[in-house]
Amino acid sequence: MRILIYGLNYAPELTGTGKYTAEMAEALQQQGHDVHVVCAPPYYPEWKIAKGYSGSRGSRETRNQVRVWRSPLWVPAHPSGLKRMVHLASFAVASLPALIMQAWWRPDVVMSIAPTMLNAPAALVLARLMGADSWLHIQDFEVDAAFDLGLLKSARAGRFARAVESALLRRFNVVSTISDKMVERAIAKGVAPSSVFRLPNWVDISTIYPLNRVNKFRDELNIAENAKVVLYSGNMGAKQGIEVLAGAAAALAGRQDIVFVFCGNGATKAELEKCCENLSNCRFMPLQPVERLNELLNLADIHVLPQRGDASDLVMPSKLTGMFASGRVVVAMARPGTELYNVVTPRGVVVPPENVQALSDAIEMLVADPERRAILGAEGRAFAELNLSPVWVLGRLDEKLRVLRGEGAAARLTERKEAKAASTASVPSKATSAVTLVEIEKID
Repeated sequence: MRILIYGLNYAPELTGTGKYTAEMAEALQQQGHDVHVVCAPPYYPEWKIAKGYSGSRGSRETRNQVRVWRSPLWVPAHPSGLKRMVHLASFAVASLPALIMQAWWRPDVVMSIAPTMLNAPAALVLARLMGADSWLHIQDFEVDAAFDLGLLKSARAGRFARAVESALLRRFNVVSTISDKMVERAIAKGVAPSSVFRLPNWVDISTIYPLNRVNKFRDELNIAENAKVVLYSGNMGAKQGIEVLAGAAAALAGRQDIVFVFCGNGATKAELEKCCENLSNCRFMPLQPVERLNELLNLADIHVLPQRGDASDLVMPSKLTGMFASGRVVVAMARPGTELYNVVTPRGVVVPPENVQALSDAIEMLVADPERRAILGAEGRAFAELNLSPVWVLGRLDEKLRVLRGEGAAARLTERKEAKAASTASVPSKATSAVTLVEIEKID
């Protein structure tokens, strides 16, 4: 099967959508499909084009047997709501030539990755022209997030954007997303339940696993042997609400046995560093290469997963999968009834979003209770092994694609037969024509 994946982010980006899109493409290639990708050069989460790539011209490469077309885009140094829209639009326009080139390849399935939804119209058009099946995979509902988080504020623009989004969603053969609550949201936006598919993010439990030894990062970061590490690792952006971590670090500054480690990059990193500049219990480090990811995640005695309350169920944090797989306890910030709350509660600790005191209390409670940390960490690991294995998740994706293509081929065959029958009925046969001519002669 020829599968075209069309999305903004891709490897070598280490976090977020790019990581999962690349792993998906490579897994499908290994399962015997022929996969092409149209994407942007790597820039996330630093918001800076990676060394060796260009934001002003396109390029081609092959990564792990997957052929990749890179299209130009504009990357703002300091992204705001309007700048993000221009950024996304620049890729949607600049990637059209690379997308059109794929028409000669004639893909069987065209899969668009959201964010960004601005790619969806072109993906739909290409799929229709090629007779291919169309698939939209949603990592987060960017339209809702942009307005609910205040990145965009015009009510009229919000209504228009949501109407367009709903119209697009209904036109895809399959709309997949990463959690049950996000599936419900897709249906609420007008997608037929039969067209929605739950495809959760995954974690390679063979490369992320508990380590039972002294962590190498402790010496590098000058962390005392008896100190417990509270780790946040990932993107530092508006949806994360990481400013609450600075508040917790300040509240626990008197505890010599608790150290906060912040690993990552993003739009709000500078602000977080400024808030913590006078706190001796904080350490900062850049994103680590993939070969050090397991060591990093095992640095944590306690993982923290902050999230703004108004982001509930608009996104499902992808970093949670690695936290669970590491076997370390997770403290998440979520409201009751949300997907994040439901997933973490049986195997971690959940506190209200944006509540510094609740977060500080939860950290102190876990620091004082090593047995509970161990039990909850083991529960998270077991959940990852059972539900988040890439073999299981991506195996379901392969099955769905094969069923979809089989159903699509059958539907197209039926359409052709019906069209042929209709055309045959509308054109008289030779015998009918002869009778008609005789009747006309009699009338004359």
